[in-house]
Amino acid sequence: MENGLLATRTAGQYIFDLPESELRFGLLDKTELRLSVPDYFTTLSNKTASISGFGDLAIGAKQQLGPTPDGFNFSLIFFLSLPTGAKSLSSHGYDPAVQLPWSHALSANWTASGQAAFYWPTFAGRHNFTAETTFVLDRQLTKPWDAFMEYAADFPEHAPAREGSRQLLHFGSSYKVAPPTPIAFPVAGGLTRAAPNMFVGIGYSFLFRLAK
Repeated sequence: MENGLLATRTAGQYIFDLPESELRFGLLDKTELRLSVPDYFTTLSNKTASISGFGDLAIGAKQQLGPTPDGFNFSLIFFLSLPTGAKSLSSHGYDPAVQLPWSHALSANWTASGQAAFYWPTFAGRHNFTAETTFVLDRQLTKPWDAFMEYAADFPEHAPAREGSRQLLHFGSSYKVAPPTPIAFPVAGGLTRAAPNMFVGIGYSFLFRLAK
């Protein structure tokens, strides 16, 4: 069970959302089912009225494809967002997505990872195909503590004029309070006009083992 809280500043307004909960159930050794619980969003702005409510629900699955003989781990993730959210926050469409995450240990302390992803979110009644790429470098500082840096960019097929792609740099750290219970602290800043100005958050997760 993964959870979090995020505060985002974009286009002159602040957006808060929680609990960012995702339930992941290990069905087989390399297969899991996923349920993304609707987030609760609220906005604060001096220019427009505040908006609050729940977002959409998403269901999906993950299949691990690796590791390969040379140490690369690959996975395939598919999920579908369902229009269950509030009128002002839902996409009002059934939005599929495919993610292809990967990771590779560079040394005992360094790991490289990232993903290629493809989304079809609904805007103005039609799907807006969006490709995304990420790249992460992670450094293990001590056994329970690590730090990471991520570059992320997405490229929507239909973007507002003069905005284009959304690109950002993302920094953070995580600490395993009691394995396997990590707490993460991410901070990010936007690199392009379309990206959020910044966001800061906290995330934590729990692992529940079911008796056989």
